[in-house]
Amino acid sequence: MFHRDPPRTAFLNARLIDPASGLDQSGELLAESGQIVDFGPRLFDNGPPEGCIVVDCGGRYLAPGLVDMRVELGEPGNEHMETFGSGGQAALAGGVTSMVALPNTEPVVDDVAGVEFVARRAREEKLAKIYTYAAVTVGLGGKEMTEIGLLEEYGAVGFTDGHQAIANAQVMHRALSYSRTFGAVILQHPAEPSLSGGLMNAGELATRLGLAGISPLAEVIMVERDLRIVEMTGGRYHVSHVSAGETVEVIRRAKARGLNVTCDTAPHYFTLNELAVGDYRTFAKVSPPLRSEDDRLAVVQGLVDGTIDAIASDHSPHDQDSKRLPFALATFGVVGLETLLPLSLALVHDGALDLQSLLAKLTCNPAQILDLPAGRIAKGWPADLVLFDSDKPWRIDADALHSKSKNSAFDGHMVQGRVLRTFVDGRTAFTIADGALPAAEPRAETIGA
Repeated sequence: MFHRDPPRTAFLNARLIDPASGLDQSGELLAESGQIVDFGPRLFDNGPPEGCIVVDCGGRYLAPGLVDMRVELGEPGNEHMETFGSGGQAALAGGVTSMVALPNTEPVVDDVAGVEFVARRAREEKLAKIYTYAAVTVGLGGKEMTEIGLLEEYGAVGFTDGHQAIANAQVMHRALSYSRTFGAVILQHPAEPSLSGGLMNAGELATRLGLAGISPLAEVIMVERDLRIVEMTGGRYHVSHVSAGETVEVIRRAKARGLNVTCDTAPHYFTLNELAVGDYRTFAKVSPPLRSEDDRLAVVQGLVDGTIDAIASDHSPHDQDSKRLPFALATFGVVGLETLLPLSLALVHDGALDLQSLLAKLTCNPAQILDLPAGRIAKGWPADLVLFDSDKPWRIDADALHSKSKNSAFDGHMVQGRVLRTFVDGRTAFTIADGALPAAEPRAETIGA
């Protein structure tokens, strides 16, 4: 649980960076009562206010906390895979201060009770801020639509059937039409079900491995169909975890036509390709599957030119018994909360994106898509912040992850850039100094990064 900090925290010697405003300068920041009170250069020329906790940032970046718009949590129903507690700790270790949970739990989040359960458990844990989607269809059954207006009123920030596509065109039409009344967004898992029964990307490698393939066109066809329905209804539509280059192009053209469409991708789609499956490596089995190198490069280009609005972890925890199986039987999904920032920073180190543009896709852009009070350094906004070293090299160790599940596709992967401390409402929620949540009582002395 959070400790009770003194009412103010002063951040000194920071490199303040905020993509929403274009801020990028050395300076200081003052947080009080959970909010950002002031920030800028020479803020504490006469010393920080008396009685503050003082955080010496050591010249490292102080940015808005990351906003992860696609996270699967096992609770309720599959607490052995992930709980609000373990997921919250993993998020904080990754610099994620706000995350949005998928509704595919047991029971499904398809009614007010489910939405209220997530809100209550998030308050009890007091870790990263957890929001929730609600299901588009009752029980994720794909037929009967949920009470979108009521669920939005009680706190659902968007509507999706999680890992299942909304296959019925009439149901999608009704959802987009009805949600438009409330300004709600419908998020789609882009996979035409009748074409998505395979195990990995269709192509030569799948043939050599003897595995049933999933064509990128299964993704493209679903998105193209939905965009026609968006034209009919004027609804807000979001494509989750884009993996195929042709999908990026379809969305690019839709945006040029003025359609109300946004999309995200995940680090494994711009970092890995189908070769990561190797000799039946189940920890690289994801849905949609890892695609060809041409697709990977097209996803990177979509991030560069702004077609892809956001980067989400697509965190999908599964226990060892679900992944250490023959490839055909293993579950789809990888964990990603703690590796979201360092894997994404590779785009900066490789020269594809500047840091401002990258952070926008991890902070203010997803917050804007879902209308969340997060992802900005601004006066009066929550003091949800991440302190990170953009250049610090380290090796990902799946066994050291805070998540209950260790199904990372990046175990042993060298990365550059590390979260040093995470702050929620101005309070230290994670520090790399001890690799865990802080003790119940604050350390009142000045703490260097």
